Amino acid sequence: MRNFDDTDRKKKSGRISLPDNPGNLSEEAQTQLESAVKAAVKDGYVTCPSGWKVAKDLGVSRLDVGVMIDKLRIRVTACQLGCFSVSKTSRLGSAAEPFSEEIARRVEILREKDELTCAGVFELARELKVKPMSVMNAANARGYKLRQCQLGCF
Repeated sequence: MRNFDDTDRKKKSGRISLPDNPGNLSEEAQTQLESAVKAAVKDGYVTCPSGWKVAKDLGVSRLDVGVMIDKLRIRVTACQLGCFSVSKTSRLGSAAEPFSEEIARRVEILREKDELTCAGVFELARELKVKPMSVMNAANARGYKLRQCQLGCF
């Protein structure tokens, strides 16, 4: 496991700029958030679903959780959409999470509207009653990049 270090922080800041306290949390809330994030660490990482759970349990934004994860120099793993996978290979769909032409058409619309974001993918998946990974597989098959991670990873 490699920590999220200053080199990573600098590289990320070139791609995305996040405020230190996006939700303007009180000092007490920040302390609770720090404790909850530390408790969510498994094998040196916080999984994406665990980060979402911390946000829900504490009633804070996912972005607040992501900023705290960065402050604690922890890496996020197990993205629910398959982003930042170790292999760096293109994901062109899988038998487990296939996508239909309707999903592909709707992904194209999201991209054209500049709404191919993490939240946009999850919303489309809910609307179409499919798994978010099916939507992401359609985007990946077309070489589209997702933006605006809800934890602020990208």
